[in-house]
Amino acid sequence: MPRLNPVLIFLEASHAALVRRFSETRRPHPLAPNRSVTEGIRDERARLNVIRDMADEIVDTSDMTVHELRQFFMGLSRDRSRAPLVITLLSFGFKHGVPVDADLVFDVRCLPNPHFVPALRRRTGRDRAVVQFMERDVSTRDFMNHLEQYLRYVVPYYIAEGKSYLTIAIGCTGGRHRSVMIAERLKKALGEIGGGRVRVRHRDIRHA
Repeated sequence: MPRLNPVLIFLEASHAALVRRFSETRRPHPLAPNRSVTEGIRDERARLNVIRDMADEIVDTSDMTVHELRQFFMGLSRDRSRAPLVITLLSFGFKHGVPVDADLVFDVRCLPNPHFVPALRRRTGRDRAVVQFMERDVSTRDFMNHLEQYLRYVVPYYIAEGKSYLTIAIGCTGGRHRSVMIAERLKKALGEIGGGRVRVRHRDIRHA
């Protein structure tokens, strides 16, 4: 079994910061339900001093945001292995509802629709004929170039922030043609970014 090296971390804050936090939550201090918050904080400090003295690391959170505190804990163990960011490219149709788990949503209904081409209507964005139809259009090529540039820029920030999952939803009207084609195209572009694992899911591709 791997050897464990536990670390005791004690979080504290200034008196003013603690009073402000209790004021914002509008809850009484658990040690002073019928007294002032100040008295509760004083009693709490007295009880926790023995643990504070045992701590390997004492962190003053007075001026920290929750994001800064999270980054602190993530940086405590520099040698730990970080699981890669799992990026899900999710194609969908707006007429079937927007995915509730999407972190980023891109609407591609502004692009030419293969649905109105009789020979392409029953096909999907995975078919070469649909891909060629869309790639011939200048607006589609420009849209894709800008979208790829944006995602190549922003995804490394999600990786650095330590996010485990990122769902990028691409929506067209029915979820069979445009969104499918673009999700497949983005898989290749985002696969070139280190630190992330990319998968594609087509939610509505089977809808008529």
